Amino acid sequence: MLSQRSIEALVGLFVLAALLALFVLAFKVSGLTSFFKTEGYTVTAQFDDIGQLKVRAPVKMGGVNIGEVSGIMLDPSSFKAIVIMRIRKEFNTIPSDSAASILTAGLLGDNYIELIPMYSNEFLKEGSQLQETHSAMILEKLIGQLLFKLGNNSSKEKTSTTGEKK
Repeated sequence: MLSQRSIEALVGLFVLAALLALFVLAFKVSGLTSFFKTEGYTVTAQFDDIGQLKVRAPVKMGGVNIGEVSGIMLDPSSFKAIVIMRIRKEFNTIPSDSAASILTAGLLGDNYIELIPMYSNEFLKEGSQLQETHSAMILEKLIGQLLFKLGNNSSKEKTSTTGEKK
C-alpha cells in the first residue's frame, strides 16, 4: 500500500499536469502562442478596404479553414492594405490565378478571407501574390448609401410636387 506522502505527491503531480494542460489549451485556443507553428507558405494580396479583418483571421476555401492571416500592413505608395496569409502546406495545389474576397461570418460576425480557385495549371507558392481581390463590404457604408439615396428620392418628390402645383 502507498504511504500518505506518496499519495500526496501523485495528487500534486496530477494537479500540476492538469494546470499545464489548461495553460497550453488556453494559449492554443486564444491564438496567442507560437508553440505550434504550422508549416506552410506565405501568400499576399492587396485590398482597397479590409474592414475589420484582423491578424489570425481564418483563410478559407469552400468553407474549409486552410490557413490564417499572419500580417496586415499599408502599402505607402498605393495606400492599399497588404494582407499576408499563411496557407498550410497540405493545400499546395491552389491555382495561382485564384481570387481572394473578404467576407463576414453572419450578419455582424468577424471577417475572414475566402479564396476562390480558378483554372490555372500553376499553383500558389511561397511569396505569391493574388491579383484578383474583392474588398470587404462595410455595413456602415451600405447603410449610408441607402440613406443618401432615400434622402435624394424624397427631395426629388418634393420638388416635383411643388413644381406641378405652381
